[in-house]
Amino acid sequence: MKTYRRLLVLLFATVLAFSPITRAADALPININTATASQLAEALDGVGAVRAAAMVLLRDQMGGFTSVDQLLNVSGIGSATLERIRASIVLE
Repeated sequence: MKTYRRLLVLLFATVLAFSPITRAADALPININTATASQLAEALDGVGAVRAAAMVLLRDQMGGFTSVDQLLNVSGIGSATLERIRASIVLE
């Protein structure tokens, strides 16, 4: 019985180690001037498909972002959301 429990714990730990949840924190920052809407929605916490599409639309209208703070012009992205995703964003 002890062996079975140890095996279960080892299996659970292995699954957790390779889960996408633990890998998300290790993800590289995303370039908001080149990423697609689906890439933005997947990479940025709290940004879904609608907000990501709005980001791409604004980016295209402006000819690209020059400051991360310009994301505040996207409907649904306020200062709290911007601060949460700021570390996940790069401009290139």
